[in-house]
Amino acid sequence: MTAQAPDFEVKIVSSEAELKAAQRLRYRVFVEELDADGPMVDHEAKLEQDRFDAHFDHLILMDHARDADPIDQVVGVYRLLTDEKAQEIGQFYSEDEYDLSTLKASGRRLLELGRSCLHPDYRGGAAMFHLWNALAAYVAAHEIEVLFGVASFHGTDVAEHAAALSLLHSRHLAPEGIRTRTQADVFQPMDLIPEEEIDRRAAMLSVPPLIKAYLRLGGFVGEGAYLDHAFNTTDVCLILDTARMNEKNRALYTKERSL
Repeated sequence: MTAQAPDFEVKIVSSEAELKAAQRLRYRVFVEELDADGPMVDHEAKLEQDRFDAHFDHLILMDHARDADPIDQVVGVYRLLTDEKAQEIGQFYSEDEYDLSTLKASGRRLLELGRSCLHPDYRGGAAMFHLWNALAAYVAAHEIEVLFGVASFHGTDVAEHAAALSLLHSRHLAPEGIRTRTQADVFQPMDLIPEEEIDRRAAMLSVPPLIKAYLRLGGFVGEGAYLDHAFNTTDVCLILDTARMNEKNRALYTKERSL
């Protein structure tokens, strides 16, 4: 990390240059680190982009203390899509993978989260809480009731993730009223190991940090996983019902923390 104390700013992207900076960070994380690819990824310019970018709000975390070109000052990204915008474009991003009919029929205000990533130098510190503070403000401003989105395990070897997926299914499956389900033609069962045979401690250690963070907030997972071979990930759908969050959980993402 920079030798100076971070000088953080969190904002919604308001220019083409800021969007490209967000896409540059996404390229570093998803393409260079995780071997992802896609039809609109620009390898020459090092931009991870897709056809949905124009419709999302892009929440970015900038560190102005970095001695770098402004495009490299973006160190955190969240992509946000309200249900109103999803109706305008005809779908949520994750509907290609998940049946969201239960959520959409709930009559509650929805927000889809995606492309969440941090620069490697800013993981395990206060950066994520700056993003979460801004996300909490966005949720309040738009009166969001349910947040959801895709989170991933690296790689598509289901056997490698069997214990973690089974633990998520047995202990953290969403209530029926807000439960998503992987689309039938790509459905990957998550209940791969009987609950009594799961080494819960080892399984939870293998769950990616972002998923564990949402579980600590009181989040759930949908039914079934999705194998995203283009992105080289095994995906689960995370769901967070703000009405079910207690004050302790709510404080985890509404108060700034230093870890």
